Amino acid sequence: MIPYLVVFGAAAATAFVTTPLVRRMSVLFGWIDRPSDRKVHPKPTPTVGGLAIFLALLAGWAASTQMDFFDRMYRLTSEPLGALAAGGAILLIGAFDDVRGTSVPVKVAGQLLSAGLLVLFGVQLVFFWFPGQGILSLGSDLAVPLSILWVLAMVNAVNLIDGLDGLAPGLVAIASVAFFIYIYVSPASPFYGPDTGTPAALLSVIAAGAAIGFLPWNFHPAKIFMGDSGSMLLGMLLAAATISGVGRSPEPPVAGDLAAFSIPVLVPLVVLAVPFLDVVLAIVRRVRKGRAITAPDHRKAVLLMYLWSALISGSALAVALINGRLVVGLVGLGALLIIAATALPRVWWSRARRARREERLADKAAAAVASAKPPEPPASGSKLETEDTPA
Repeated sequence: MIPYLVVFGAAAATAFVTTPLVRRMSVLFGWIDRPSDRKVHPKPTPTVGGLAIFLALLAGWAASTQMDFFDRMYRLTSEPLGALAAGGAILLIGAFDDVRGTSVPVKVAGQLLSAGLLVLFGVQLVFFWFPGQGILSLGSDLAVPLSILWVLAMVNAVNLIDGLDGLAPGLVAIASVAFFIYIYVSPASPFYGPDTGTPAALLSVIAAGAAIGFLPWNFHPAKIFMGDSGSMLLGMLLAAATISGVGRSPEPPVAGDLAAFSIPVLVPLVVLAVPFLDVVLAIVRRVRKGRAITAPDHRKAVLLMYLWSALISGSALAVALINGRLVVGLVGLGALLIIAATALPRVWWSRARRARREERLADKAAAAVASAKPPEPPASGSKLETEDTPA
């Protein structure tokens, strides 16, 4: 555990220290995210915070290379180097988009380049468990496209939830820590053995450290934005960690009622359920309103999303690691009750506020109609009629 804590500390400290420097550089070069009708922030804010996150990735990787604990891992695999190469590629395309803006096809092409570099360095699915079929060894015709699709999905999931101050780095940190715990306490991988590090655990702690170190500068009110350069980089790190962690085990899941939930393939999906659910709900909400799906999110519930993400992550870990139906059921029930207890009042309050707003608008409309009503004509025989009537 100590080597991982050292890597985590190196990444977190580097992100925390370098982010203010990147902010000053962004101000100096004019890398500013301007307010608009499609954005939440009310004032110009420096961007390209992904550069500090990439420096944290470099620091975590450098720290790991200096420890004997990771020597065997580096002799057996080039996956961490692949994450560095892919991170550099996606940082460049993201930074260009942050500064000058680019089209969606160009951005997707950069993501494909990053995913391709990961695959070339060996970060790809090797084994996959299908219900009823057991563990299948994937050939390159399936492993490569599935790995690339997973990278694209993860990168864009994190990128789309980066709409509120501190939301994306906070959720990435929670998901990374939960996934690291799962990898660390699971049986040792036959590829690396119990006395050496694994790429999945290493990349998880680097992602967690980079996100946590950057978070103090990005939490509301944000002093700097991570931009596409940061959100896509964190998404790439999560994708590389999960592919390496769940796609390289030749062992089938254990039998029992919890097998469908405790298999390694589903654990990261459950751990990352909040970001993916947020993406789906955001797309549905924006389509219903006739807005582009890339429009920024306007919700003010970052801390609540942290809570839900932690609950879902903890439940996923309980399902994967605890061998007890009653205990797991109680954990899951408790998480659902807490989520319901925090979500339902918010929904009720939102509806009540909307009802009050509609009532105020109706009152204003009625008042406007009343003020615009023409005066009634004078009654017959009135003083005005008598004076105007000739004798």
